[in-house]
Amino acid sequence: MDVIYEDNHLIAVNKASGDITQGDKTGDMPLPEIIKLWLAEKYKKEGNVFCGVIHRLDRPTSGLVIFSKTSKALSRMNELFKNQEVEKVYWAIVETKPQTDTGSLLDYLKKNTDQNKSYSVKKGTPEAKESVLDYKLIAQSDRYFLLEVNPKTGRHHQIRTQLANIGCIIKGDVKYGAKRSNKDGSISLHARRAKFIHPVKKEPIEITADVPNDPLWKWFKKEVE
Repeated sequence: MDVIYEDNHLIAVNKASGDITQGDKTGDMPLPEIIKLWLAEKYKKEGNVFCGVIHRLDRPTSGLVIFSKTSKALSRMNELFKNQEVEKVYWAIVETKPQTDTGSLLDYLKKNTDQNKSYSVKKGTPEAKESVLDYKLIAQSDRYFLLEVNPKTGRHHQIRTQLANIGCIIKGDVKYGAKRSNKDGSISLHARRAKFIHPVKKEPIEITADVPNDPLWKWFKKEVE
């Protein structure tokens, strides 16, 4: 487990593709349970250790996930996310260049629970939720394009669905139309950075998660930096 930020109230990890942020039917141990064990060992704690889930990442997605170490921090961080006061930045490697290098996308997404997939539907469709994101092209190789994505809402599979809807399918995301899967089962979507005001200290916080240890990801990072 790659811990990239920790204080008395919050702990942030760089999630590997394949890790889960909440329990599912596989029975695999989710990150909150792993963090509890890690905290108990680090601080020699006996009994229950608190680890609150603030937000989630899809299993095949990598990158920054923030958890709370106290109930106070959990409730306050939930409010920050609810009020869209956390600036989230994702990097996505896509198969096709967008028609414009920068843009804003507005869609109405509806989740199909049976398929665990979201679809773009007409405004006013029952259970559809407004979904907004900004993107910009920040690098390109001979075959792929790196987009920086700033979601304004937090919908199920939002980035995956909205990018696929404009023909910019995320590399490896077969569920949303990719030509082939990535060898490790990941999709090339990475939660890169988050900025917010600390819920207790009231100080600006910026946390960045390094890209996966993959040649294409490393190449793109070098191009950007």
